[in-house]
Amino acid sequence: QVQLVESGGGLVQPGGSLRLSCAASGNIHSNYIMGWYRQAPGKQREFVASITGSGVISSADFVEGRFTISRDNAKNTMYLQMNSLKPEDTAVYLCNAEYTFYSHWGQGTQVTVSS
Repeated sequence: QVQLVESGGGLVQPGGSLRLSCAASGNIHSNYIMGWYRQAPGKQREFVASITGSGVISSADFVEGRFTISRDNAKNTMYLQMNSLKPEDTAVYLCNAEYTFYSHWGQGTQVTVSS
C-alpha cells in the first residue's frame, strides 16, 4: 500500500509561483514513476509531468518551461515548482505513483490563479 499526500496549493496572482509537494509513504520505492496531474472544474484530468526514480522527466506541452518537477528519493517526496502561473492553471493538482500494474493517487491540492 502506498499513501500520497499533496501540499503547497493555494491562491496566487497571475505571474506568481507555487511549489507543490507530494509526500509518499508505505511500500514506495524508487522504481515507482511519480507524476502530477490536474483537473479543472468540468474538465477531464490531464497529465502535467512525471519523473522516474533515475530522474527521467516527461511533461505536457502546456508546461512550456514554467513548471519544474523534481524528486527526492531519500525523502520519498516529489515536488512541482510552478512559475509564471496563469488563470488557466487553476485546478486540483493530484500526485500519482505508478509501478507495473499498481497506480496510487493522492487527494489533491487546490491551486487557484486569480487577481
